[in-house]
Amino acid sequence: MTTLHGLATRALRGLDPEDAHGLAIRALQAGLGPHGGRDDPVLATTLAGLSLPNPVGLAPGFDKNAEVFGPMLRAGFGFVECGTVTPLPQAGNPRPRLFRLTEDRAVINRMGFNNQGLEAFAARLARRGPGVVGANIGANKDSEDRVGDYVTGLTRLWGLASYFTINISSPNTPGLRALQTRAALEELLGRLAEARDALPGAGRVPMFLKVAPDLADGEAEAIVETVLANGLEGIIVSNTTIARPPLASRLRDEAGGLSGAPLTAPSTEMLRRFAALTAGRLTLIGVGGIGSGAEAYAKIRAGAAAVQLYSALVFEGPGLVTRIKRELAGLLRADGFRAVADAVGAN
Repeated sequence: MTTLHGLATRALRGLDPEDAHGLAIRALQAGLGPHGGRDDPVLATTLAGLSLPNPVGLAPGFDKNAEVFGPMLRAGFGFVECGTVTPLPQAGNPRPRLFRLTEDRAVINRMGFNNQGLEAFAARLARRGPGVVGANIGANKDSEDRVGDYVTGLTRLWGLASYFTINISSPNTPGLRALQTRAALEELLGRLAEARDALPGAGRVPMFLKVAPDLADGEAEAIVETVLANGLEGIIVSNTTIARPPLASRLRDEAGGLSGAPLTAPSTEMLRRFAALTAGRLTLIGVGGIGSGAEAYAKIRAGAAAVQLYSALVFEGPGLVTRIKRELAGLLRADGFRAVADAVGAN
């Protein structure tokens, strides 16, 4: 079966990336995804109070509309984050808007929060079974009250998602990253905290803020202070980058957010920066350029309680998670760690 999944992944790479993604979603819905098997006990961990069989999560963007979180959990991911979802459906930016940079093991996207909206998303989450499934919420492009969109997302999905991610760091919605500035962030997180406090079981559903890797001097410090002041549980480091390191692909100058292998080092360095600033007061999730157990382990050693990946699946397929977990378990044991939590921040 693994060979068949590998062949399917190679065949999909011959298609337009967005068409290939759509076919992969339909195949997973039809039950054609891999099955990850039992996890090594050394990988069991917790994330802001949530029990995980392993710390390797699926980043948002793959399952935008909460259609295949079950198959991806069965494929072996320790948790799955769906979205980004906005209150109203929106088409996103014009195609083409997703580009494989094969020579660089990278992806550029300018999707623009294309999704089917909250109601379709909520209906699917309401039918979920066991496993940790998070909701990544955002704002509609033409919204007159973007902060209100986040509050709407949190309120509508409350009781359906295991945790929430506040996505203010996508580069593909004009003006969205301005919400990372201190005054805007204080308003956003303040209103979200007020809304959460009014909902039942407020203390049992974690909220994370997802940040960009392209932060100016002082922004990381302001983000940490504001997150702590408003009672969020953690920060996800990081989203795609607007920077363009040296790249080999002819598609390197396409507009949008860059992810994949070129983001490995800068995102890990940003994670290390947030780990120093938070000093254990917040839970961190490491994202960016993970395609091996060693890269997942590096993020854990830099301070991440768990990690997420997506872009590497474009080249490897969903079976990649099994290899990453096997490699990660070996590295933990080789260094004498008895649990993932023991290795967090152990640089």
